[in-house]
Amino acid sequence: MISKQQKRRRFTYGPVPSRRLGRSLGVSPIPPKTCSYTCAYCQLGRTTDLRARRKNFFPREKVLAEIIESASKGEVDYVTFVGDGEPTLNKDLGWLIQQTKEKLQLPVAVITNGSLLFREDVREDLMSADVVIPSLDACSERVFRIINRPHRNIKFKQVLQGLIDFRLEYSGQIWVEIMLVRDLNDTTRQLRGIKHTIDMINPDRVYVLTPTRPPAESWVKPSDPETILKAQEIIAGAVPVTELEHGTFGLGGFPDARQAILEIGSRHPLRREQVAEIEREFCISGVVRQMVENKELVNVKYNGEEYLLPGHFARGR
Repeated sequence: MISKQQKRRRFTYGPVPSRRLGRSLGVSPIPPKTCSYTCAYCQLGRTTDLRARRKNFFPREKVLAEIIESASKGEVDYVTFVGDGEPTLNKDLGWLIQQTKEKLQLPVAVITNGSLLFREDVREDLMSADVVIPSLDACSERVFRIINRPHRNIKFKQVLQGLIDFRLEYSGQIWVEIMLVRDLNDTTRQLRGIKHTIDMINPDRVYVLTPTRPPAESWVKPSDPETILKAQEIIAGAVPVTELEHGTFGLGGFPDARQAILEIGSRHPLRREQVAEIEREFCISGVVRQMVENKELVNVKYNGEEYLLPGHFARGR
């Protein structure tokens, strides 16, 4: 049974400025905070539906119709299935990728934690994507459990083997992301271990990230610049993605500034200046101030930056 909340929610957001994909039209084919991990660093907060089983969450025709409509309202470089958690949990993902490419003639990317790639049906669903961006933040079960906090049925060796198998079968681009957390997976020993696992996968690109937006857990701190440089030395060819993104958001699908701020901010935490820019785009003033007064937006500071997060979103941390 699909709830009223799920019926009302939008599946797409943006296009948003992406540091790797340009103007990215985000697609979330799963309910909020539905994931196979509850990563300590997650910008979306803690997972509320921790699961490893796939499901048909929404009518797939309805999701596709919104993708087509949203793509027609602005310039799009990629349609990116990313979700409010883990997009491969949706059993309709393969159909959605194929139909999106057929209808729009646009490249499709999938940002995934890679946890379900050990499943043949998941690997098959991703075969039509142009770019798959899995994460790999650990080289051992112990650190995997601390940083990614997976569903109890998901094991590190299983995840790694799934990534290796996918590389052997998939002809598109694989860009692995490594999220470094200070004093957890950014020591020399950990970085060398991660390099070893990366070599086993043989991806086309490797990106090194560190948290720039407020994480799920307050103890999570970003790695310092010297450590990022060390990671680049150990993992030869790795590209750092540590700067804040810049650019405008696609707002064509939103009726007003309030809804745009709440929906985008729930999936892509917004800095104060980004929230103000959305308000200006709607040629109105006072909306942000009123939302803060009503506690619809909550001020959160992280790593020297000020964010305005949706109130319900901030409370989930």
